[in-house]
Amino acid sequence: MIEEIKAAIHSGQNFFITSHVRLDGDALGSELALYLMLKGLGKQAVVCNQDETPEQYRFLPAAEHIVHSVDSVEEYDAGFLLDCSEAERVGSVSAYLSDIKTLINIDHHISNGGFTRLRMLDAKASSTGELLFRLMKEMNVVMTEDICTNLYAAILTDTGGFRYSNTGRETLRAAGDLVEGGADPQWISENIYQSDSPAKLKLLAAAMETIEIDLENRIASMTVTFEHLRRTGATMDHTEGFVEIPRTVRGIDIAVLYTQMEDGKFKVSLRSKGDVNVEKIAGRFGGGGHANAAACRISGDIDTVKARIYQALREL
Repeated sequence: MIEEIKAAIHSGQNFFITSHVRLDGDALGSELALYLMLKGLGKQAVVCNQDETPEQYRFLPAAEHIVHSVDSVEEYDAGFLLDCSEAERVGSVSAYLSDIKTLINIDHHISNGGFTRLRMLDAKASSTGELLFRLMKEMNVVMTEDICTNLYAAILTDTGGFRYSNTGRETLRAAGDLVEGGADPQWISENIYQSDSPAKLKLLAAAMETIEIDLENRIASMTVTFEHLRRTGATMDHTEGFVEIPRTVRGIDIAVLYTQMEDGKFKVSLRSKGDVNVEKIAGRFGGGGHANAAACRISGDIDTVKARIYQALREL
């Protein structure tokens, strides 16, 4: 399959690149690295996302070139869907996909069943950034400093700063090569993890007041509502990383973040330690992800949503 992807890149001239809604570091770093790779090969490319780029990722090289709509997709020879386990994950951008003749999916989610003919899938990979690193090495691409910076950011964020169980030997080797290629670990980490706005700090303080601990101190949850956002002046992007906080407590096996969405649903983000597989929980409610990091969306008021998740977690 990788040979067919390489052939599609070599034979094509114009490429469309997108990723999932609620953009994270892996999605953006992967998109921008691929964009820069294609431009370096003399190709034309566009990165088109439904959502705006979160503040902490706007420092990434080429982030200023991201758009949110295009006039036509007829000129594109192929479209890349990065870090997506299904086409619907790209949100409103999915309207463009049906008119692009060749779609290529590069992804590492265990819930990805393969929805495009051309695909590069590996649920054991730490990130989509790591998969793109492999592809670029396979293609003997010149790894510029900007490409290395984007790929390092992608891998860094999806491994939780190289702390998660998806951090393997190949992951660390890739990170080492990217640093050798010009990625600056301190500068990248400071921009991503140490550049929060006062509004995010206020939102975190409000969310911390909602912490609940259940099942003999094994499950901890936090909730973020519209009222929290209104009161603190924060946005939904500011909730990134909140779900990790309860997981830092000794004895907690599962952390849950309930985030109120505009469509009348709650996004339920799940994180776990060890061999506790929260992807099974997300899958029951139409979501997915990884064994230790997954998410889903559930309709209803917060008490109903919590009751459904709590029952599922008890069974797990």
